[in-house]
Amino acid sequence: MNAYLLIIIPLIGAVLAALWPRRKSRPLFLPAVGLAHTILCFLLLAKPEAVEPAAWLAFDPLARAILPGVSLLFLVCACYTVGYLRLKEQDNRVFVPALLLVLGLLSAAHQARHLGILWIATEAVTLACVPLIHFNGTPKSFEATWKYLLVGGTGIALSLLGSICLGYASLHGGGSGDITFTALLAHGPNLSRAWVLTAWVLLLVGYGTKMGLAPMHTWKPDAYGESPGIVGALLAGGVTSVAFMALLRIKSVVDAAGEGAVASRTLLAIGLFSTLVAALFLLRTRNFKRMLAYSSIEHMGILCIATSLGGPGVWAALFHVWSNGLTKGALFLSAANLQRVADSSSIDDVRGMSKVLPRTSILFVVGMFAITACPPFGPFFSELLIIRTGLDAGQGWAIGLFLVCLLLAFFGISRIVFAVVDGRPRLKKPNPAHLKESAGLILPPLFLLAASLWLGLFTPDILKGAWSAAVLQLFPMP
Repeated sequence: MNAYLLIIIPLIGAVLAALWPRRKSRPLFLPAVGLAHTILCFLLLAKPEAVEPAAWLAFDPLARAILPGVSLLFLVCACYTVGYLRLKEQDNRVFVPALLLVLGLLSAAHQARHLGILWIATEAVTLACVPLIHFNGTPKSFEATWKYLLVGGTGIALSLLGSICLGYASLHGGGSGDITFTALLAHGPNLSRAWVLTAWVLLLVGYGTKMGLAPMHTWKPDAYGESPGIVGALLAGGVTSVAFMALLRIKSVVDAAGEGAVASRTLLAIGLFSTLVAALFLLRTRNFKRMLAYSSIEHMGILCIATSLGGPGVWAALFHVWSNGLTKGALFLSAANLQRVADSSSIDDVRGMSKVLPRTSILFVVGMFAITACPPFGPFFSELLIIRTGLDAGQGWAIGLFLVCLLLAFFGISRIVFAVVDGRPRLKKPNPAHLKESAGLILPPLFLLAASLWLGLFTPDILKGAWSAAVLQLFPMP
């Protein structure tokens, strides 16, 4: 029952926020609901409930391994949003309920143990994000929203076709057409391999579009660049995580059907391609929010590379979901502070921010080192583990290319970050009313960076156990 509360609480909060008459106090629903959700998530992480094998929704080991991190990120972003919306004159009657709706749908998608429920919840998240991306109401944000819908709609259609094909694989394999993941795994060897491979290709492209894997990444730079920083943080750390979780569940079925080698090769190829494309764009872009979008593409590729390496790689990937989500969240919130004052995210218009927003600039630089896998932050240890796992698996050539991409990404990101914070102040349209670095705008990104540091240095045993249980659920020992 507690697992269902993770879905119910945000949905009730969304309804109440939509009905709340006062614009200024409406954002307080976000931290209130976020706190309740995070507390419940971590209670279930510490004391998991028994999971009924035939359940369509449950807080199973894979949900335990990912959802608490997403919930924590939402809570921190919610606290930031209260201060952020005080500086905005737009009506937030849609924005606040939409954020809570996204949290509820993410909770449903993470706990979905039925292929159809997973598709419905994931695609509902896609649609619920539309008003969030369009919140600023500018022509560019409208264009970004339209591109997000167009590309995302293609992903919706392909993932639906893939889900249908996986159902046919069960029917043609002598099964009953039951598409719960428990049934699909149990009947894995009997599934029609032709239908399984067809489903895998469609689902990889469909859910890969939501992750922002290249070449299906075209929506990401515009959506991240034109939406508020808090939305970018949730897209990068929450929405992409649920799409990755969907691929993990589906790959476990493909492995059970005897086609794991094919799935691993395709994941390795698309992962390397995504990291390479992202690295090359990072060397060219001149916009620090689009930089974060390309960095997200890079890290989604890293997750695919890790997953292609088998069980140990999946463990490292789950570690990286947490470390990337926390660090990327800090960068998006810091970038939101910079853009709020400068009214631009182009390095042609924004320079010398260390003298205008010194605390935010420090956080932005530290976040840059963290996301580029510099020790001792979480991404360093998760990526190091991926590299070691790849070398142990005999994928030296892939790891070599991966390291080259990481180096290029470091040069690209550091070039932009130091251009923003260094030099004499140069702002396109300075807004003196927004120059104050209040605690509500500084403490959230600071907390996320501290959490990333703590995760790298003192990874708690409870998380290690959750990641191990998730790997065992996905790839049970014979």
